[in-house]
Amino acid sequence: IHCYHCQGLYAKKTLWKHMRRCPAKNNSDDESSTGKHRVRSKCALKTAVPHDIGEGLKSVISCMKYDKVTQLIQNDKQLLQFGQHLYDLNGSRKNRHDYIRQRLRELGRLLLTAQKSTPIQKAEELIYPANFNHLISAVKELAGYNPTNNTFRKPTLALKIGNSLGIICELVETDNLSSVDGDSSLVRFAREFKTIKNFRWKGLITRGATTTMTESKWNSPQILPLTEDVKRLDSHMENVKAIAEKMLRSSPTASNYAMLAKVTLAQVIIFNRRREGEVSRMELSTFKERKKSEINEDMAACLTPLEKKMCDFFTRVEIRGKRGRGVPVLLKPSMVSAMELLVESRESCCIPKDNVYMFARPGALSAYRGGECIQKFARECHAKNPDVLTSTRLRKHIATMSQVLNLQENEADQLANFLGHDIRVHRQYYRLPQGTLQLAKMSKVLLALEKGTLSLYKGQALDDIEIDPEERVDLQELDSSSDENDTSLSREAMEVTKAQENEAIENDDDVEPETSSSVTIRSPLKHGNRGNPKQKWEDSEVRAVERHMMRFIHTCKVPQKMDCIRCINAEPYALKNRNWTGVKNYVRNRITALKRKACAKD
Repeated sequence: IHCYHCQGLYAKKTLWKHMRRCPAKNNSDDESSTGKHRVRSKCALKTAVPHDIGEGLKSVISCMKYDKVTQLIQNDKQLLQFGQHLYDLNGSRKNRHDYIRQRLRELGRLLLTAQKSTPIQKAEELIYPANFNHLISAVKELAGYNPTNNTFRKPTLALKIGNSLGIICELVETDNLSSVDGDSSLVRFAREFKTIKNFRWKGLITRGATTTMTESKWNSPQILPLTEDVKRLDSHMENVKAIAEKMLRSSPTASNYAMLAKVTLAQVIIFNRRREGEVSRMELSTFKERKKSEINEDMAACLTPLEKKMCDFFTRVEIRGKRGRGVPVLLKPSMVSAMELLVESRESCCIPKDNVYMFARPGALSAYRGGECIQKFARECHAKNPDVLTSTRLRKHIATMSQVLNLQENEADQLANFLGHDIRVHRQYYRLPQGTLQLAKMSKVLLALEKGTLSLYKGQALDDIEIDPEERVDLQELDSSSDENDTSLSREAMEVTKAQENEAIENDDDVEPETSSSVTIRSPLKHGNRGNPKQKWEDSEVRAVERHMMRFIHTCKVPQKMDCIRCINAEPYALKNRNWTGVKNYVRNRITALKRKACAKD
């Protein structure tokens, strides 16, 4: 490889030694921080045949490890144009440079695989219609395709390559259309390739990749952070921050600065449940320009005293979130004081002036990574599941558990906006775990269908249905018992007027306070009345139940356990020989009898 200072030719293994003492190197050029592989890549790029790419993309590619893939990228015109397109879209943000390098290496690996097993030699040939089958075989080989069960070892790689090929196809078509000396055959190839890809790519690649990704999540456990671990982590970070802040004030060194920066960054992420990358990339100017929002008088009238105190207590900073949307970060006074100390200590702790980040690394132009900081303190605090304490899991935790609060629609929108979610995505993905929902909710419907009693729960919500999975329901016994009860009940007991119902309700209100203090709630029998001989309902028992349960009979709604227990407690003497399952079955039989009469009239 040629040295780009003196153009001398050196072996790859010894080039980095020459670069340190090259006589043609300017004193202003600093190669000390560049590794061996980065030196090779930088020299190879600067001494290669020049392509129509900008200096920004060259700086991005020069940071890549120099291997066969990088060498292939630097010498392929179409891959460089693809990289230039990505740089035009994302180059202004340094944190997206890794993304550009990743996408380039994906296509470079694809081209390297295709060169070994197919006639394809250039990236441009990937979109030739005649090479489509060769392209499919190369993609499957690279992504680890298993033809036996139509699965991929790396399904996301196959999907991302498909997107990149679509971009290359568009670039080839538009470049040749907009150029005076453009190749019309390439335009035709690009259009034909798009037609073939749109029709066949889904069946050959996309279906298998998406199926692999979906099925891999079916039985994977969804582990959320434990509240105990979060509390332990918060307590540990508070102690570390107090020590680090004290040490930095007394001795402003790079190590003390690093300790305070890491713990403050982790605290801000966990308190706000923010994406770790968003807070890590908070800029210094953003923090300096923060303002405590003054509450409008009209708005203040709508707030509670506690909410007004919260507005005065917290400081709000708005940072760049996902897809360019602004997301808020709330800072406690202790966080603000720690961050102000970090700002004051930047110069004495070797933070370069060109470093624009709030949580900057000493001697570098980058920032600390929030995920690594959280994991560091999670292991130090001896949490039970430290691997679960990540910003993603914590965000999932608050979005999922917020359903327990029974938030209104506008309140759920506010939570989604604060977390930086699109409300549709928030409602679709951040729900209670599907396994829990299916076990707790839908199993009620299935049990009712199995027992043949689903019609008895007409008009009820899922939360109102109570079914004992061990309860056995004999429909013939239910019919016979209802007929027996119908004949034993007097016409006076069956037809209760509204005046009697109101009187019963008033009596219920008068009796319940006197008896509830002296009568304890009976523990339910495990198997209801099964095994006990049937007892005919006395008139006093019927009237006692009707005084409290007629609203369930009229609405055809089977009472819950607590409703039956309240009825027994309100009538302790009349219902002393009845338990809650007996009362429930009696009401159910009355409902069944009413439905039969209604059907007979029709």
